[in-house]
Amino acid sequence: MTFVVTENCIRCKYTDCVEVCPVDCFYEGPNFLVIHPDECIDCALCEPECPAEAIFSEDELPAGQEKFIQLNAELSEVWPNISEQKDPLPDAADWDGKPDKIQYLEK
Repeated sequence: MTFVVTENCIRCKYTDCVEVCPVDCFYEGPNFLVIHPDECIDCALCEPECPAEAIFSEDELPAGQEKFIQLNAELSEVWPNISEQKDPLPDAADWDGKPDKIQYLEK
């Protein structure tokens, strides 16, 4: 089992989750973070740290977010690893909670 970063992270990219990850399994894209499914140890430390509430256990994904399982797996293979907290995107608070953000995902 693994944790999955879902749609609400897009255009927010808070990195509070990265700071608590004991195995550095987060990877960073231009406006989104992903978790490498083979590196995640299912410790659940990241989930409560996400201000955007965008991280879920794979078996507890909200309806409509299932495609993010594959997206996390694919993008974690090509994006660079991130292991330290950074500032969120400048307009993160404006984007937090907006629906249909998948169209804004920059790969």
